[in-house]
Amino acid sequence: MERVAVLGASKKEDRYSNMAVKLLKEFDHEVFPVNHVADEIHGFSVIKSLDDLPKDIDTLTLYVNPTLVDKQVDDIIKLSPKRVIFNPGTESEDAMKKIEKSGIKVVKGCTLVMLKTGQY
Repeated sequence: MERVAVLGASKKEDRYSNMAVKLLKEFDHEVFPVNHVADEIHGFSVIKSLDDLPKDIDTLTLYVNPTLVDKQVDDIIKLSPKRVIFNPGTESEDAMKKIEKSGIKVVKGCTLVMLKTGQY
């Protein structure tokens, strides 16, 4: 079981970030949805910012615009997860390079597909 933070988690059931929270829960991971607006997603209390997360996050999976990733890259590095997953549409080459240089593993992939195919 991993401790997984989902940056950009949404309450809207049709959003991939919402599906990721649900599927991570089904795979028995401890999930920390991060969203500055919502209070609860799939039974998990929502964390308002990366600064409020516990410091022992295994994976941070991203579901935000690359511009927002760029703005939060220093906070991501400060969080120091073991890996960061850049889901489709979140990729920022600058952020990926900076995160990798800090020693954090970077993965370009889809959390949902990775979970369903045993590649997570």
